[in-house]
Amino acid sequence: MWIKKFKPTTPWRRHMTGLTFEELTVTKPYKPLVIKLKKHAWRNSAWRITVRHQGWGHAQAYRLIDFYFLDKKEIPAKVETIEYDPYRTAFIALVCYVDWERRYVLAHKTMKVGDTIITSETAKPIDGNRLLIGEIPTWFTIYNVEAIVGQWASMIRSAGSYGTIVSQEWEYTNVKLASGELRKVHKKCYATVWKVSNQDHSAVVIWKAWRSRRKWIRPTVLGKSMNPVDHPHWGWEWHSPIWMKAPKTPWGKLALWAKTRRRKDTSKWIIKNRKGQKVK
Repeated sequence: MWIKKFKPTTPWRRHMTGLTFEELTVTKPYKPLVIKLKKHAWRNSAWRITVRHQGWGHAQAYRLIDFYFLDKKEIPAKVETIEYDPYRTAFIALVCYVDWERRYVLAHKTMKVGDTIITSETAKPIDGNRLLIGEIPTWFTIYNVEAIVGQWASMIRSAGSYGTIVSQEWEYTNVKLASGELRKVHKKCYATVWKVSNQDHSAVVIWKAWRSRRKWIRPTVLGKSMNPVDHPHWGWEWHSPIWMKAPKTPWGKLALWAKTRRRKDTSKWIIKNRKGQKVK
């Protein structure tokens, strides 16, 4: 475990924990791959809330991460640094290709400086290598997975997450996600072998509100504590009942037992959802 406990100098400090960041090798990012993004959270110029529960955080610089790998096939790369990224939960790695181009990639669990990785259809299924998911043996763990052939890595990218290859069938590979969902992925999609770094991220105890505010997280309250203009659950006195047959969202839609999935075109690739139920 890479978790540290703070000295109990105050009652509030007693239960707080944090990461040791012993895996990181540098403190400053590679400047050519850093840009400044404009924040669109919280209130706009008309003082209307555009993004709920976000705002008033610490200044952040965005690292340009390579999720495509299309123009770097068959070119080996060497890991130079392991770094922190304020925009994501996982750690990132700066790699230098043989053609002397440097890019940021998601670091895996055991990645260290000096490791060599490659993106190739015929690469060996070792940690950090990226190859066709149809060429990876069964029960191997993967991350940074493409959902659509030729697109970018859009699945399994958060800290400590991974998918397990269950079986290879016809033109699809069955992958079990960390949530329990069983999904089909085309064999021509690319995936990286092993697990995402910073697996102890979920074990950190934030404990104090100021620490969440620095992460751009604003407070969240119950709907029954709001005004009538803000939520259908508004109440008059303390936490009175909502007086409804079923709870609703702030926009008046059913909050429970209602389907909220938007990408209906990708439902055909889901075999079982996270509850173990078959998707029709």
